[in-house]
Amino acid sequence: MLALDLGVFNRRAHVVKLREAATWCIVWFTLAMGFNAFVWFDHGSQAGAQWFASYLVELGLSVDNVFVFIVVFSFFRAAPEHQHRVLFWGIVGAAVLRAVFIFAGIKLIENFEGILVAFGAFLIFTGVKLAIPKREGDVRPDKNVVARLFMRFFPVSAYYDGGRFFTKAGRRHVATPLFIVLLVIETTDVVFALDSIPAVLGITKVPFIAFTSNIFAILGLRSLYFALSDVMGMFRFLGAGLAVILVFIGVKMIIGFVFTYHVGIGVSLGVIGGTLALAVIASLLFPGKKKGGKEG
Repeated sequence: MLALDLGVFNRRAHVVKLREAATWCIVWFTLAMGFNAFVWFDHGSQAGAQWFASYLVELGLSVDNVFVFIVVFSFFRAAPEHQHRVLFWGIVGAAVLRAVFIFAGIKLIENFEGILVAFGAFLIFTGVKLAIPKREGDVRPDKNVVARLFMRFFPVSAYYDGGRFFTKAGRRHVATPLFIVLLVIETTDVVFALDSIPAVLGITKVPFIAFTSNIFAILGLRSLYFALSDVMGMFRFLGAGLAVILVFIGVKMIIGFVFTYHVGIGVSLGVIGGTLALAVIASLLFPGKKKGGKEG
């Protein structure tokens, strides 16, 4: 699907409009639900419910990522027609990183179960931090350590060359600012993975369920960005909802280890789905100010 997306449907660089983005959101969600149905019937209702709960958590956190993408693209003045390509390769990199984090996290839990308390405490801390509304000034792409380190050792042109990540300046090859944008997007995803992976592992310890639900959620992230970037102000209660979910999963992990009390997947799914639904409904009933969209 990724190959078809970039190689067939988006071979020509263009500005992704709301209608196209919304269509792709529906396509990715339908594929995810189809895969969820397969998990449910092939692996049982418990696995199916765990998959759906993990998908909802990751999808909610992915929506929160859109705010950062808006700031990054705006800061670097990346042309709207090339943003899709950056996000495509960003998601390919994210898929690899998520695989490493998920399997490393599961191995840690298998060999040192007490790490669940640390994961739970981290999720509670992250939830509290997430409840504090973000401002544009809180995200500083120019302070990205990886990007600054790359620019120290590799020449970067002062201009964009279409959708190319690398180009030639005289006789030498140089990176373009678009590659720096990609580096910032990739390293930002590492930070988000540190939040989302423990949350998913708080729902399931099965690598297959954790990885596939995670990947299906981030596959639709590009479409979500183009669909929501102009209306992010409408979801002002989403951060609070996600904060409640992360704190709930963190507490669930801690009491599961300390008191050996297991919270059923039905309760977890109800809390996660209900909280997200309430956050969205409250946001629509009490809309905030519209945030700035993509740089044009």
